Amino acid sequence: MTQLLNNIHAVILAGGSGTRFWPLSRETCPKQMLQIVGEDTLIRQTIKRINGFVPPENIWIVTTEDKAQDIKFHLESLGPLAKKIQFIKEPLGRNTAPAIGLAAIYLNNLSPESIMVVMPSDHAIPDHEKFLNDLKLAIEGAKEDYLVTFGVKPNRPETGYGYIKIDNDPRVKLNGLHKVECFAEKPTIEKAKTYLSDGNYFWNSGIFVWKTSRILSEIEKHLPSLYQTLKEIESLLFITDKPNKSNKRSALCALCYASLESISIDYGIMERSADVLMVPATFQWSDLGSWTALDEVIEKDDSGNILKGNTIDIGSQNSIVFSGERLVATIGLKDMVVVDTPDATLVTTKDRVQEVRKIVDTLRQNGREEHLLHKTVERPWGSYTVLEKGEGYKIKRVALNPGAKLSLQLHRKRSEHWVVVSGVAKVTRDGETFLVHTNESTYIPVNTKHRLENPGEVPLQIIEVQNGDYVEEDDIERFDDIYGRT
Repeated sequence: MTQLLNNIHAVILAGGSGTRFWPLSRETCPKQMLQIVGEDTLIRQTIKRINGFVPPENIWIVTTEDKAQDIKFHLESLGPLAKKIQFIKEPLGRNTAPAIGLAAIYLNNLSPESIMVVMPSDHAIPDHEKFLNDLKLAIEGAKEDYLVTFGVKPNRPETGYGYIKIDNDPRVKLNGLHKVECFAEKPTIEKAKTYLSDGNYFWNSGIFVWKTSRILSEIEKHLPSLYQTLKEIESLLFITDKPNKSNKRSALCALCYASLESISIDYGIMERSADVLMVPATFQWSDLGSWTALDEVIEKDDSGNILKGNTIDIGSQNSIVFSGERLVATIGLKDMVVVDTPDATLVTTKDRVQEVRKIVDTLRQNGREEHLLHKTVERPWGSYTVLEKGEGYKIKRVALNPGAKLSLQLHRKRSEHWVVVSGVAKVTRDGETFLVHTNESTYIPVNTKHRLENPGEVPLQIIEVQNGDYVEEDDIERFDDIYGRT
């Protein structure tokens, strides 16, 4: 079994932003990095679910370049395991077929006969043992050169999921796996009711198992343009006798990838292949596609409510209320969703939660920040909280962990004034290094190289006042950084 496990690779797709979980999810803190259910964030739960079944170095995270660094920092709490996990970076998001194809060419260069277990990073699967038992069955099907997926038995007429129809003829059942007859897109409520009563339809879980060689051959057959581009990228990445320098190869890979059509693996491959099997999932599952999905995975009170955080409720029914530190008090709600964060609050009826993405689109179109960042942003060195922002200024509270330090950097468009609230700051400014104690301050002019460190054993907190024509986060030029961000 050890040899088999060493040939199995977990490919975790983590490029999405989870807009339907706004305002809790943001571009820089997507759904997979949230602790929505269970004792950990969704992506760390996904890793823990598969770790031990495959070696940690066989865990691959596929994400976009702009999210990779944040995810790496987010996984540091996993300790030594985090250092063994490998990343495959997409230059930009191009849906699941290109992402899986990119992972396949990486694994193909290790072993064409390797088996890929493809999993989204943001699903809730509380029963790990049942999941792994079903996974073993799926692997047996993949070894026979089938594409294998998992279907979840529906318990209601759900319109938010795609469906899988199986051929229930016992003559085509293969050791507990079912032959897939067809896939169905997200249905109307009338069709969903028909699927539920039919008994041969299952929710499409979006989890797949196959040989690397087989998925590449399917891509070549059904998505030839994608296949040709992937082969070009493979040549640039893995054929070292090319005269191009590494940075030029990276640029060429990015251009190739940007040219790809955005297409899902379901539509591009699974719906077209003739050799798809399905494992009927014995494990509880939710893709957490919207706020109402919490009804499936979080225990409710006697009135059917889910109340999380600092909440007080009187007389509400079948409602979801999420809050942080600020008290949220509700009275007499019915079938409602209320989500409160320091800078944005969502209030909607349950039957319209799918429209939350429209709010995110509107924020993006209007140039608002509430879809990008939370007021408090976690960083590998600690965190910062935006206290106030106006024309030409921004005020932050910055917290540094003991022993942490920011990059050596400068700003072209703003100055900074630091006031130490607690702890002792070690400041480097234009080559000079000095300490700033509690209730003391220092000034960082525009175009001045500087660095902030916490040399102490307790957290350092400062208030930072920025002044300038431009006070956004991308006005940072780094010269040295222990977190590899230069």
